[in-house]
Amino acid sequence: MRVLMVCLGNICRSPMADGWLRHKAKAYDIDVLVDSAGTAGFHVGEKADTRMRKWSKEYGIDIEDLRARQFTQEDFDRFDIIFAMDQSNQKNILRLARNEADRAKVHLYLNELHPGKNEEVPDPYYGGEADFKHVIELLDAATEAFLKNYQFI
Repeated sequence: MRVLMVCLGNICRSPMADGWLRHKAKAYDIDVLVDSAGTAGFHVGEKADTRMRKWSKEYGIDIEDLRARQFTQEDFDRFDIIFAMDQSNQKNILRLARNEADRAKVHLYLNELHPGKNEEVPDPYYGGEADFKHVIELLDAATEAFLKNYQFI
């Protein structure tokens, strides 16, 4: 399975979601290809936000090698599932969808944890340390739920 995590700039939420899924896939010995992207090109080529990198280390997740990239229409061909972190980014992704098959790949990540509630992973970028910690814990829970929902574990 190939999974893409998407937020706005690809420096906070999506690289951490990417990191959690890679970490858990390795821990559970699951064959999953994971990547992340942003719907905007503000940070292309940059590392994840320093605060997100700091908190990821606290939780034993390595995202140091990840670099921001922008979501492209070709991602619909490369990935089986595309997880948006919030509804705004979900809409941005869906605008690029070419057909119903593309649209069917796009889901809100927290629906894995709370099906049908359409809850969003809050953007911690303008927040403080507690906001980053909260997002990391949400992404951990959503990742675990994803792995159970798709019967990997």
